[in-house]
Amino acid sequence: MSLIAQHPYIKIERIVTGLEQFEIKHDRIIYLYNNKVVTQYREFPIKIVMDFSYREIANQGGILYLHTLQGVYPYIVQSSPKAFITAYRAYFK
Repeated sequence: MSLIAQHPYIKIERIVTGLEQFEIKHDRIIYLYNNKVVTQYREFPIKIVMDFSYREIANQGGILYLHTLQGVYPYIVQSSPKAFITAYRAYFK
């Protein structure tokens, strides 16, 4: 198992109490290995990964989409994952 690429993403957790609502931002990393893709709580075998895509949102980062045979998983990113996607496509396509 060798690391091919990695890219940071964030997870926003909303906390609602009786008096207020606030958000906690968790910084995480998505890893691309030669046999799997790994996030904080999920592992995807590379045989079910079909592709990655990215949609920019108002020059503030965007959403990295992981396309699998089980569905599409969105990850909020604050910088362009172009190098990550290029590494995936160069290695697996």
